[in-house]
Amino acid sequence: MAFAFAFAASNCCRTLLFSSTTTPPRYLAAFSLHQFRLYSSRRNVVHILEERGLLDSLTSDALRRPDLPLPPLRVYCGFDPTAQSLHLGNLLGIIVLSWFLRCGHQAVALVGGATGRIGDPSGKSLERPELDPVSLDMNVSSISATIQNILGRVSTPSSLAILNNYDWWKDVKLLDFLREVGRFARVGTMMSKESVRKRLESDQGMSYTEFTYQLLQGYDFLRLFRDEGVNVQIGGSDQWGNITAGTDLIRRILQTEGAYGLTFPLLLKSDGTKFGKSEDGAIWLSPSLLSPYQFYQYFFSISDADVVRFLKILTFLSIDEISQIESEMRSPGYVPNTAQRRLAEEVTRFVHGEEGLDEALKATQALRPGAETKLDWKTIETIAEDVPSISLQQDQVLNLSLLDLSVRTGLLESKSAARRLLKQGGLYLNNNRIDSEAKRIEPNDIVDGKVILLSAGKKNKMIVRVS
Repeated sequence: MAFAFAFAASNCCRTLLFSSTTTPPRYLAAFSLHQFRLYSSRRNVVHILEERGLLDSLTSDALRRPDLPLPPLRVYCGFDPTAQSLHLGNLLGIIVLSWFLRCGHQAVALVGGATGRIGDPSGKSLERPELDPVSLDMNVSSISATIQNILGRVSTPSSLAILNNYDWWKDVKLLDFLREVGRFARVGTMMSKESVRKRLESDQGMSYTEFTYQLLQGYDFLRLFRDEGVNVQIGGSDQWGNITAGTDLIRRILQTEGAYGLTFPLLLKSDGTKFGKSEDGAIWLSPSLLSPYQFYQYFFSISDADVVRFLKILTFLSIDEISQIESEMRSPGYVPNTAQRRLAEEVTRFVHGEEGLDEALKATQALRPGAETKLDWKTIETIAEDVPSISLQQDQVLNLSLLDLSVRTGLLESKSAARRLLKQGGLYLNNNRIDSEAKRIEPNDIVDGKVILLSAGKKNKMIVRVS
């Protein structure tokens, strides 16, 4: 294994780079190269991240140089394939990579097909469960596709690369690694890392396998620096120890400077805990696990206390526009949830594209009680995970009164409660308000012959699956 330094200079990204900060919210515009140079001469990407609350720590203030991005940086962020999909907690890494792309730099997304077999102990109180190779390979493919779909919309083929670290780790031999890398790692430094120290102080302790993780990630940075011209690693604040392990290895082994690290704050819930995949109701980025509609609804439901913070860190709206939204929220004529609607639109468009946003908006409109949009089975299925459902035989449904069906399904507790709601104009069948107590279920009330949607008011719904 040779570690000769062969730093390849990155080619300047000449194409452009999309920004929605000065354009209408439903469109993206491309800077001309001249406009881009004027913009980049005024704004450094680190300054932008800091202004938006996306900067936690830097290994060097050299990244604040006003002459960036010429020549452009090549920046990487790692993603461990420990699930089928990335989740909301991973989104900040993609957002920060996108900011580097938009400011003229180049991005590398590194999917940990090798390190995912070990598991990063950072922020974990227990060792991760081991994944079998087949599941791991499937996760790598799925996550790579998601990253390509999201960042591919704001990049060119030459400015974005998606790599798998198993491609080089599969050929590394243990004895060679220990001799040529391990001897440069200082055990005292490794043990002082916060992720290690906390685990060593816990009752569970830490396995040797997890202890070596920072060295493996450090070697990834060295390998990317040496062979791919990557000179910046980014990650959440809990990755600081792993990132500095990489800059230290580069300095010791390659005897050179020029490798930098940048961390951003973790995306936290209102209770201070991280967004993750192990909790119920994870906000997945893959539409196969969470529909664009459900994704949109999550952000539409963000509290007023959090919405401005999320607009800054999860969208590319200008700070001036976000300040204007914040000011409007305090005005007497403010329409509730207007800021949330803008947040949901911007984040859904970034993750799922214009088609995904259109799907979410269509479903949102169609599923609103009283909406004139004709319902179909597919639209109703988009809310299936978030709405109670019951399965009934067709002969249990046909010719049954709507009042009785509302009680039988559990939508309402009693027939008298159903009758009161009907008189108040709050009982809906497939989004159509029902005014008559005599209404009975007919064949054409079963949407596409499969489902019925009952609504008690605007929020309480019940899906009836008819077989």
